[in-house]
Amino acid sequence: MKIDRLIGILSILLQQEKVTAPYLAEKFEVSRRTINRDIEVLCKAGIPLVTTQGAGGGISIMDGYRMDKTLLTSADMRAILAGLRSLDSVSGSNRYQQLMDKLSLENSSVLTSNQHIVIDLSSWYKNSLAPKIELIQRAIDRNELLSFSYYAPGGESIRTLEPYLLVFQWASWYVWGYCLSRQDYRMFKLNRMPEIKGTGEIFTPRQLPEFRIQNEEIFPAMIDVKALFEPEMKWRLIEEYGIDSFQKMEDGKLLFQFGFMDKESVFGWMLSFGDHAELLEPSDLRKELEQMLKRMQKKYKS
Repeated sequence: MKIDRLIGILSILLQQEKVTAPYLAEKFEVSRRTINRDIEVLCKAGIPLVTTQGAGGGISIMDGYRMDKTLLTSADMRAILAGLRSLDSVSGSNRYQQLMDKLSLENSSVLTSNQHIVIDLSSWYKNSLAPKIELIQRAIDRNELLSFSYYAPGGESIRTLEPYLLVFQWASWYVWGYCLSRQDYRMFKLNRMPEIKGTGEIFTPRQLPEFRIQNEEIFPAMIDVKALFEPEMKWRLIEEYGIDSFQKMEDGKLLFQFGFMDKESVFGWMLSFGDHAELLEPSDLRKELEQMLKRMQKKYKS
């Protein structure tokens, strides 16, 4: 990707006094013409690069603007490497590892030192997820509209999106952009897109608002739930909602209180505990759950 190459070129220029265009072309496996275009892009971005011709010539950063190498220690580089490897875990490639090789300039103390952090962002859906992420990345780079079918609690719909961001949040991958169907900014979960494709149509990027997605905006608490759990379910309550979501009663049971988005979420979650949980409030949902259990009992009573 172009941005990877630009970062790599800048890193090399920050660490070496002067390099030649043929050296960069060989390093990044592109043509000299591509390197020259990259240098122009970096100059337009405000980075003062100097190009000199003849023997001993090359590309360098103007004196006085060079970053001190000590600003990035080996520990810093290892932290960067951990983040880049986490992206490789999603894409199923070693693209970012290759970028790190170029950034480190064969500094083996960075690449071969013991790793204390492992970040794996892949999921059970890795085989289907990686192609979607690649497609969305290309569409964002090209300002290309995306079209996809989307499955949500409200039903199935066909959406056309101006993609702007890939987001990893709440242990899942999303794409955020301007939905032409809803004429507003929306975030869509990739696992709910069985089919996604680039339309080939180029859009003009908008002046984007600040990206701030809070849990309450995506999962508004519409229903206040109170439930009683057996002590052995404490680990799940802590893992899923935090230790402040319940209080221990005198008999050892756990009184849980939290807000849920809809009743389907309440029922599905409560049923996942089997007979280790009891829904107390709201009373109307308790009654509805009771009727549901009776219907389930009739199905299994054969």
